[in-house]
Amino acid sequence: MKNRTYKIALFAILGAVALVLNFLEGLIPVSAFMPPGAKAGFSNIATMLAASTLGIVPALAITLIKAGFALITRGVTAGAMSLCGGVLSTVTMYLLFKFSRKTGYLVIGVVSALMHNIGQLAVAAVLVGNTAVLGYAPVLLVSGIVTGALTGSILRAVMPPIIKLFNNSASEGGKE
Repeated sequence: MKNRTYKIALFAILGAVALVLNFLEGLIPVSAFMPPGAKAGFSNIATMLAASTLGIVPALAITLIKAGFALITRGVTAGAMSLCGGVLSTVTMYLLFKFSRKTGYLVIGVVSALMHNIGQLAVAAVLVGNTAVLGYAPVLLVSGIVTGALTGSILRAVMPPIIKLFNNSASEGGKE
């Protein structure tokens, strides 16, 4: 993906996809298989794709867009948790993509989800004013492993066709 126009287009598409997935996640009813406050993390697929193909700055921009959306739609607490968890997760996934060629999407998805949970717990501890919320860490550990494995697996499945699409489009640039 060498063409700047296509990188901008991919960033715009990923930003829109992240918002749509974030919105759709909010429509999923809380059920017995998800702990209170936990989400599936499908919008992180867009962030992971951005981190792996576009770099840290566009990936962080998508994270900021998602945090802004959380702020507007769910309030200050959700916005702060989304921002802190998202930044920690995004930096982690970027570093794994950049420096660990052997790490697969599933592992990156799990580690990123766990880092997101750590960021959220840190915000919760600050907001509550004590560390009692850290007792929720084991629940978030299990949900982070499950949701991270799911998002990493989905990314592994969708990444090759998306990259192929953009590489083909970039190589055909100007032939319309």
